Amino acid sequence: MPFRPLSIAVAVALLASTLGGCGSVNEKLSAGMGDYVPQWAGGLPADAPPRPGTPQYDAYMKERERKRLMPAADREKEEQAQKGTTGTTSAGAVR
Repeated sequence: MPFRPLSIAVAVALLASTLGGCGSVNEKLSAGMGDYVPQWAGGLPADAPPRPGTPQYDAYMKERERKRLMPAADREKEEQAQKGTTGTTSAGAVR
């Protein structure tokens, strides 16, 4: 009979330590999990910029800076050209 209080104490200590471990694991995993959650479930939208520190982010920032330095009239023409090419491909696919 003296083993019963000891086994209860061990079980409570085990449960407490696993609960404490969940908090630290979730904190570290949550930073990258948003990339894998679908948009409908609260994940990143499709037009979200890339994460800092990646090669895609560097290219994104260079393109953004290039557009910032471009005159407004040229920027509008470029946006219209991009919308025109995007609309053409999607309209052709809808047929």
